[in-house]
Amino acid sequence: MNNIIAYFDCFAGISGDMCLGALVDAGADIHVIKEELKKIPIRGYSLTHRKVLRAGISATKVDVIIDSREAEGRRWRDIEEIIDTSLLSEEIKQKGKHIFRRLFEGEAIIHGEPFENIHLHELGGIDCIVDIFGTLIGLDGLEVKEIYASPINLGSGLVKTSHGVLPVPAPATIELLIGHPVYLSDMPFELTTPTGAAIISSFGSALASIPIMRVKRIGYGAGNKDIATMPNTLRLLIGEETLGATEAPSRDFVTIIETNIDDMNPQIYEDVIDKLVSAGAMDVFLENIIMKKGRPAIKLTTIADEHDVGVLVEILFKETTTIGLRFYRAQRKTMEREVKEVKTKYGDVRVKISRIGDKITNLSPEYEDLRAVSRKTKLPIKKIAEEVLRVGVI
Repeated sequence: MNNIIAYFDCFAGISGDMCLGALVDAGADIHVIKEELKKIPIRGYSLTHRKVLRAGISATKVDVIIDSREAEGRRWRDIEEIIDTSLLSEEIKQKGKHIFRRLFEGEAIIHGEPFENIHLHELGGIDCIVDIFGTLIGLDGLEVKEIYASPINLGSGLVKTSHGVLPVPAPATIELLIGHPVYLSDMPFELTTPTGAAIISSFGSALASIPIMRVKRIGYGAGNKDIATMPNTLRLLIGEETLGATEAPSRDFVTIIETNIDDMNPQIYEDVIDKLVSAGAMDVFLENIIMKKGRPAIKLTTIADEHDVGVLVEILFKETTTIGLRFYRAQRKTMEREVKEVKTKYGDVRVKISRIGDKITNLSPEYEDLRAVSRKTKLPIKKIAEEVLRVGVI
């Protein structure tokens, strides 16, 4: 079976009820979700859903209706007991614990108190428990194995909390989103809540664009406000990730660093590229571009592992004339690769072998080896390469 993935498009932020609404809109069975939620030892609430319009877009609004609001917040041991005594599957229990633990850890950092002393007020309430576990149940019902998310719109302005009026994003929200791309917008509302931040940052990998997928379902989860200038919805794409192979290539993430330069001696680029590669850059390349006012320039792009970004940025600022850099995170897929030495009648040449599963898809002789053999034998590089490929890899 192909891998089922979910992509949360957070252009209008994300909250717990928006997550649940998007899943129901995408086909998660609300009746199954309600029945599974009954396995949690909490009472005094009802779960409703209805179709609404948000800036003309049809979406599903899910609400947790509380019979009476609790006065006291819950500690970690209270939440842990609720989860442990539930009859949910062990996998969903552990995922729920992970999300709530991150909520408690975030609050502990913000308030400078021990983890065990923290009370969650709004975040420890029945509606938060229902939103989190309802989302986990919905994802499980749709057989989602991997979760991705776009950069997250936080909104702007002020928000009322149990700790008073705070600027958007609330401290708990931004603490939970450390490492995830976020941005403020001109919408004077809190678009992303701590619950939504906890859900997506606990299991979702950030992507600048939609991952390669075959979309099967689309859902829209409605936020509370109907904003005229933007559909206040969380868009959810559910689909298959497949290359049609017995074993998919591995996937990881890289950081792209870009800068446009129009005032540097082009002779310097060779040295800059060498230094970037020596410092860990996966690839560096140049493109001719035309900037404003018709000025010709060079776009210098560096592909890097996230851990190497700091040193590469330092090189770029020190060695070039740029005064600004752009960053974005990108997903990449790579086939399984290995290097073997091939013995030919002309000499030994290393060959890079690429595979999908057990199937060899590409053989690429190392250029430096081809050049060395060519200089030694006085034969054209292309003739040596043909011999390498003819001999093949055993």
